[in-house]
Amino acid sequence: MSNAIKDLAAGTAGGIAQVLVGQPFDIVKVRMQTSAKGTYSGMLHCAGGILKNEGPLAFYKGTLTPLLGIGVCVSIQFGVLEYAKRIFTAQNLARGEGGEEGKMLSGRQLVIAGVAAGLSNGVVSGPVEHIRIRLQTQSNTNPIYKGPFNAMKKIASEHGIAGLFKGQGVTFLREATGYGVYFLAYEKLVQREMTQKGIRRDQINPMNSVLYGATAGYALWAVIYPIDMIKSRMQTDGFTPSTGQKYASARDCVRRVWRTEGIGAFTRGLGPTLIRSPFANGATFLGFEMASRLLYS
Repeated sequence: MSNAIKDLAAGTAGGIAQVLVGQPFDIVKVRMQTSAKGTYSGMLHCAGGILKNEGPLAFYKGTLTPLLGIGVCVSIQFGVLEYAKRIFTAQNLARGEGGEEGKMLSGRQLVIAGVAAGLSNGVVSGPVEHIRIRLQTQSNTNPIYKGPFNAMKKIASEHGIAGLFKGQGVTFLREATGYGVYFLAYEKLVQREMTQKGIRRDQINPMNSVLYGATAGYALWAVIYPIDMIKSRMQTDGFTPSTGQKYASARDCVRRVWRTEGIGAFTRGLGPTLIRSPFANGATFLGFEMASRLLYS
């Protein structure tokens, strides 16, 4: 099995762990991001309303799409990240940098690797998250879509392939910015422990992988949350004026939200995100690291 296949498989394991842990928090976040001002008094009000009106299974509404899609997305993230790291490692060895094996990458190298991973991932995550958000926010009593595949079919037939990629520009901005910071934070924490203790990567305590993943998750959301909110608004907006389109572009969305709802709208739903983040991102890196150790052993 090639290194690339091993990295993709380990990334898939991390992606599945992320979805199973994070999905209930994510639906609360999306509902709060896309609702009108004053709809919910807070995270608990939103979660309570979902539970009361739609039942406990509603917290996993639209899960099939991310379970398949996010598994692929995280697989791509880690596959591209590890490939870029191998390129930089070879460059470091040729220059006599990065320690004995050249694996201690610089911050610049890690950011570039993370941005590449994010952009590659964005090609898939854009339509996957678009479909998930449509399913999460549709009426429970009169749903437009019967499921993820029905949603894809309807959107593609009515609005073309471009309809599936609605909000793609904002998605690329979010992924490039976020994953540059995300992988920089995680890898630097890993490097720090390896250097201080004189150990290999596979000797790091798994619980530290969870802790470092949680920290990286907070770093990610600290820089991308307002962008993510705009992405959610764009991906729940109508496709045309006749279907309720509010925003002509992402820039128009920013202006309108700022003018009508104020700066607070850009952080609405942050609570469930901050609660979800350490669990989902800790699970992601734990899944990846454990699968990597198994596959590379």
